[in-house]
Amino acid sequence: MTQLSPAYDHHIARRYSIGSLDQKIQNKTALQEELGWPKEPKRPILCLPAGMTETLGGELLRETLPGILSLEVEILILGKGSAAYGSLFTKLAQEQKHRMHIVSSEESAVRRMVAAADMALFLSEHASKELAFCLPYGVVPIAPRLPGLEDYNPVQETGNAFLFEAKTKWHCFAALVRACETYRFPFDWRTIQRHCMESVERA
Repeated sequence: MTQLSPAYDHHIARRYSIGSLDQKIQNKTALQEELGWPKEPKRPILCLPAGMTETLGGELLRETLPGILSLEVEILILGKGSAAYGSLFTKLAQEQKHRMHIVSSEESAVRRMVAAADMALFLSEHASKELAFCLPYGVVPIAPRLPGLEDYNPVQETGNAFLFEAKTKWHCFAALVRACETYRFPFDWRTIQRHCMESVERA
């Protein structure tokens, strides 16, 4: 038993483990209902679990944001970071209230976020704590190369993330698209989620 484990988390709507990953989706629909969103279990939820500052990749976020908003995803953003990005996210959440929400930094809210999310976007190497929170909950990282992450290989069915080699909007968006396209294949996505959770157990 570890502190960060959805199998023992009393904050989330439905506990789950590697052997019962199909239960994770109930956390998504519970959060969608809580936020007044349609219950759409097949629609991916992307989270930004570290909030946003310049150090965390703010400039890259601004450049990639139009592409992110063009994707059929729901977006959860942790409500911490610099004031400039707080204003940006508040404006976006008001404009996109049907699919974007700012999550409180309270522990229970953060745990519900990662239990519900399918994928997490990281734009710098300065979010190791948040990455360590996502992996045991089966949240698939989209990130630059970071320790503990391996790019998904669909032929060999290996890897636990969608990595981008260069920090440009094109490389980042390409990784996002690759993740969203892979999400359309539930068996493959479940395999990647298991790899995320197993990578923590092996550490």
